[in-house]
Amino acid sequence: MEWDKLLTTKRYGHENLTPEEVGRSHFHKDHDRIIFSSAFRRLGRKTQVHPLSLNDHIHTRLTHSIEVGSLGRSLGIRVGELLQDQLPAWISPHDLGTIVQSACLAHDIGNPPFGHAGEFAIRDWFKHKAPKHYLEELSAAELLDLQTFEGNAQGFRVVTRIENNLFDGGLRLTYPTLGTLLKYPWTVERAGKKGKFSSFGTEREILNALGRELGLVKLGEDYWCRHPLAYLVEAADDICYAILDLEDAIELNILGFDDIKPIMLQICGDLNYEDEIFFTQASARRKISALRGMAMENMVESTVAAFMANLPLIMTGEYRGELLADGDAGVREGLEKAKKLARERVFPDNRKAELEVGAYSTLGSLLDSFCAAAYEQHTQSSDQLSYRSQKIISLMGIHSPDPQWPLYQSYMRVLDFIGGMTDNYAAYLSRQIGGMSVN
Repeated sequence: MEWDKLLTTKRYGHENLTPEEVGRSHFHKDHDRIIFSSAFRRLGRKTQVHPLSLNDHIHTRLTHSIEVGSLGRSLGIRVGELLQDQLPAWISPHDLGTIVQSACLAHDIGNPPFGHAGEFAIRDWFKHKAPKHYLEELSAAELLDLQTFEGNAQGFRVVTRIENNLFDGGLRLTYPTLGTLLKYPWTVERAGKKGKFSSFGTEREILNALGRELGLVKLGEDYWCRHPLAYLVEAADDICYAILDLEDAIELNILGFDDIKPIMLQICGDLNYEDEIFFTQASARRKISALRGMAMENMVESTVAAFMANLPLIMTGEYRGELLADGDAGVREGLEKAKKLARERVFPDNRKAELEVGAYSTLGSLLDSFCAAAYEQHTQSSDQLSYRSQKIISLMGIHSPDPQWPLYQSYMRVLDFIGGMTDNYAAYLSRQIGGMSVN
C-alpha cells in the first residue's frame, strides 16, 4: 500500500477535491461533521458497559468515544512524526492525528441501545423470535446480516448512508477517515465465530469502492486488509476499554482501588511507584486518575513502537496481530489482567445482568411491533394496512420503508430507526407501544 493513496483527499459522496485547503484541512472537516451529527450526540444516552446508570461519573458511549478519540489523536500524531518523510506533501502529523481521532469518535456511532446486550437482542430476535413467514423472502446472505447484527457495520452505514445526506453520501467523509474506521473491512460471510464485520450487504459497493480508492490489499471477494491507521483506532479503543471499565467498577462499588492498583502499576512499568496521594484521604477516583495518566503514556509508547516494528507487514496487508499484544510485555500482561478482572468481577454483576435482561425485553418488544408493521406494509395494499401499523410506520419518519422495497431493505430501515435510539427513548417507546404507560 502507498501513503499517497491511503491519505487521498477524495470525499465519499462528493466531488473530488484538491489537497490545497484554507483553514481546516479536509480531515478536520471530517472531525467536525462527526462531532455535530445527531448520531454522535445521541451516544450521550447510550450504554457503554452499565445500562441506565444513575451515577453521573459512569461512562456512556459518548464519553468513551471522546476519550478514545483523545488517545487516538496522540497515537496518530506520534506515528505521523515518525513517518513524516514518507507522507504526501499535503499531510502533516496533526492531520494523521485528526484522521485517527475522527475514526475513533465514530467507532461506536452505530451501536444500538443498551450496548452489546442490544446487539445480542437484535441478533436473537431474528434467529429465534421472528415469525418464520417474516423471513421467507430473504436470501441466505440477507438473513445472515440480520442474525449477525453488528454495531461496526451499522456505524459504517450511519456515516455513509443515514446521517445528514440520507442515501446520498451520509456525512460525506473522506476516504481515509472511512477506511480508518473500518476495523473489519469485510462482509458478514467473513465474520467468523465472533460475528465481526464492518459492512452489511447494503454497503457492499461502498466497501469495495473504498478498498480500490485507498489501494488496500484485496484478500478476497468483499474482503480487504485494514487501513494501516485502523490498528491505531483498535489500540486506542482497547486501552480505554480495559482501564476505564475498571474505573467505572470502582464508582459502582463493584471493585476497590486496591484491586486495580497493582494492575495499573504493572502497565505503568513501575511496580514500586508510590505517590503522596496514595497516603492521603483522597477518593479512589482521584487515586486512580493519578495512575491513569502514567499508564496511558506507557501504553501509547508501546503501541507506537509496535506499529513501527510491524510497519512492513502492515503496509503489505499481511499483519494479523494487535499492537498492544505485540508491544511491551508489561503492558500486554497488565491489560490481560485488567480484562480478566473485568470478566470475573465486573461483567457478572447482578445489577448489570438485571438491566441487560430488561434491555432484551425492551428491544424484543420494539422489533415485534416495527417488523410486523414493515411486513404488513410489504404484503398488504395501502388501504388494507391496519391502523396500528400505519401509526407505527409514521413513527419512523424519514426512516419509513417504502411498500415497494424488498423486505430486507425494509428491515434494515427498522434497524436504522431502533438502532439509533437512546437507551431512555427505547425504554419509553417500548412502554408506550406495550400500553403500559400513559405518561
